[in-house]
Amino acid sequence: MARTAGTGVVDPRDALTRRVLQVCDQTGAFIEWWGFKSIQGRVWTLLALRGEPMTQIEVAELLGVSRSLVHGAMTDLEGYGLVDRLGDERRAPWVANVDVWPTITEILREREWMLIESVRLSLEAAIEEADLVYRQTGEQPWRIDRLRLLLSLTEMAQNFMRLVLSLRVANELRGVRELIRMATTIVQGLRRVSPTP
Repeated sequence: MARTAGTGVVDPRDALTRRVLQVCDQTGAFIEWWGFKSIQGRVWTLLALRGEPMTQIEVAELLGVSRSLVHGAMTDLEGYGLVDRLGDERRAPWVANVDVWPTITEILREREWMLIESVRLSLEAAIEEADLVYRQTGEQPWRIDRLRLLLSLTEMAQNFMRLVLSLRVANELRGVRELIRMATTIVQGLRRVSPTP
């Protein structure tokens, strides 16, 4: 990679650097789609792809953003365990932690798992109430079969999530086999619970 003379910063006009910056931008867009800040994805990707540590000033200059924006992103990323500062001084360089799986699984547990669990609990409560109404009145104003279908789909999603949360990159082949087995089970479950037209 070409460097700007005397600064130690990669030259953003270099063709490869421009491509890497596009990767950073696209990763930022992906991260933003998942509810995080684009700058977090851009900063982490830049550090992960760089062959050496970078200061916050270098990161800001290369990404073309303010130092305060980079500082905020670094603070967030450090809290997630995704970047490390190499030293205690204010201008110490940073590196990316590329073992992101523990962070991903923690976020999935805290956010996505809780969302799925809240759907499952709501469905179970609605089914119980629908059963009670039917026993008391003999009426079914709501499609209880579809409530049960949604509950089955939600439980399958939870099973899939359990599998994803249990995977580690080191056990890649075992994990892929387990993922295929789980996907087959999910498809078979969908066939069982899908209503006939």
